[in-house]
Amino acid sequence: MKLMRYGPAGSERPALLDEDGGVRDLTGHVGDIGGSELDAETLARLRSLDIAALPLLPADQRIGPCISRPGKFICIGLNYVDHAREAGREIPGEPVVFSKATSCVVGPNDDIETPRGSQKLDWEVELGVVIGQRAKYISAAEVPSVVAGYCLVNDVSERDLQSVRGGQWIKGKSHDTFGPIGPWLVTADEIPDPQDMALWLEVDGVRYQNGSTRSMIFDVATIVSYLSEFMTLEPGDLIATGTPAGVGLGQKPQLFLKPGQIVRLGGSGLGEQRQKIAPPA
Repeated sequence: MKLMRYGPAGSERPALLDEDGGVRDLTGHVGDIGGSELDAETLARLRSLDIAALPLLPADQRIGPCISRPGKFICIGLNYVDHAREAGREIPGEPVVFSKATSCVVGPNDDIETPRGSQKLDWEVELGVVIGQRAKYISAAEVPSVVAGYCLVNDVSERDLQSVRGGQWIKGKSHDTFGPIGPWLVTADEIPDPQDMALWLEVDGVRYQNGSTRSMIFDVATIVSYLSEFMTLEPGDLIATGTPAGVGLGQKPQLFLKPGQIVRLGGSGLGEQRQKIAPPA
């Protein structure tokens, strides 16, 4: 299934994308897409619905974040060899873990707001993993049983705030709108191998990232198992698994986003995002 949240910001309704690209209303069948609604029993019940009998929603509405605000938004840094090298960093021996504030989550086509004084606004296409079952101290072999599905993530970053201003990366990762997710949550049964998915990103029609999850240093199972050693993962938690090479920081010369530019990104089976860079608020 491809689960969605559809409508104005703050008033999204749960929905499902049908085989013809129509958006079907799930109101009355599930309260929202996120948290406890992502358990195996609820997903099985949604799969059993007669999709053709669900009401069609208008095609011109906003697509919201594919899950309601996650309890945790955890990210893995430097998880592709080529990206670690373009960033001038050592290949990590263990996953590099940081987080984004959940208040940065927006829909896949919402504008990205430029922080005040920003000089180094950057992009990162990533595979997102959404947790569906509570997980603590689980093995890599157990990971498929706790993953609800996958989604596209743009881990938008302000590099000065991330690296120059001191402290943890979260400061450069958490500005409002820095977490576009979706357009949909693809349930895990539709992704036979999360380690064989293409990821790409363009700015103003020029492709800068063109990678594959085959190149991850730490695969999805390793990442989820590793994180469960340090924190309990809960339904609705979102994990961004790292970005391949081609970010603005790695260009020669470096290239960063400016108001008015358009970012497009996509991944195998995950759909596409399109964002306009907006000026500071």
